[in-house]
Amino acid sequence: MRKFKVFIPEPEWPESHKLFDGIAQVITGEPGVYYGEEELIKALKDCDAIIITSQHRVSRKVIMESPKLKVIGKYGSKPGPDNVDLEAATERGIPVVYSPEANSDSVAEFTVTLILCLIKRVCFLDNALRNGIWRDKLLVDRRNFTHELKGKVVGVIGLGAIGKRVARILQAFGVKLLGYDPYVKPEALSGINITLTNDLKHLLKESDIVTIHAALTKETYHMIGEAELKLMKPTAYLINTARGAIVDEQALIKALMEGWIAGAALDVFEREPPNRDNPLLQLSNVIVTPHFASCTYEAYERETVTVHRDVIRVLSGYKPEHIANPEVLEKRVDLKDYA
Repeated sequence: MRKFKVFIPEPEWPESHKLFDGIAQVITGEPGVYYGEEELIKALKDCDAIIITSQHRVSRKVIMESPKLKVIGKYGSKPGPDNVDLEAATERGIPVVYSPEANSDSVAEFTVTLILCLIKRVCFLDNALRNGIWRDKLLVDRRNFTHELKGKVVGVIGLGAIGKRVARILQAFGVKLLGYDPYVKPEALSGINITLTNDLKHLLKESDIVTIHAALTKETYHMIGEAELKLMKPTAYLINTARGAIVDEQALIKALMEGWIAGAALDVFEREPPNRDNPLLQLSNVIVTPHFASCTYEAYERETVTVHRDVIRVLSGYKPEHIANPEVLEKRVDLKDYA
């Protein structure tokens, strides 16, 4: 007999729902529908768990007005203020579980792909050929030439699991790596030939390519704004596969239109999905993708299986393996160690 109900607004890997067989009934959201606060509260009225992606937010109001809620799951990296109110969850004794590093390889590979597509002008060349333009016509204007990655300076902002993987991959291209992360310890970067700096301005000034892999927090909100973009080289590129709000979008639009930087590749936006009239979707020096960096078969399977197992553990009276608010376990003395 199924004792519990689990609500998944945006299913990632339906095959993994089988893990709940005999334990919980899985209720999934309607495809393409965003569940705001009131919609989530209504959906969670008689649910014991919710599992979200980065597209939905479990706010304090949702947590406090969902009486049966026992555990919150987040596919992917550790939830931040844009995903789950950890303080409210801890107040109510609700563990928040996630799947650390499950999508790190996928996002890192996608990031390097975007870097190469930018400097090799892959999208531009693809469009040119589809419109009947062959190489001889392109070579007339040297602005159509592409660049080598070898010898370039790549600045990596945020050196968690994804940032470190990006750095390791890029080493093979013979780049010079600069890193900025106030919280990383040098010993955590063993085996990576990267120069750490505690000066973000220095990284922005020196880098030919800047790639963002920081978490969205109060400190990183609009960390890259007009002043920071003006520090970058006019030949530099900005890559963001982290969170859209880390970059001031209006400042970036201005920088791209006025030539402060050469271009950008964005998988994330301040508003998701972005408005159709967002200039970033129209600019020829920008590559845009729909928050898709982590969307691989391998990552989705790892993410869902990891989170579902921990949700099942909590519902079954055991401590989860991956918990974003471990202090909650001081309140939940009823949760036993998993044997």
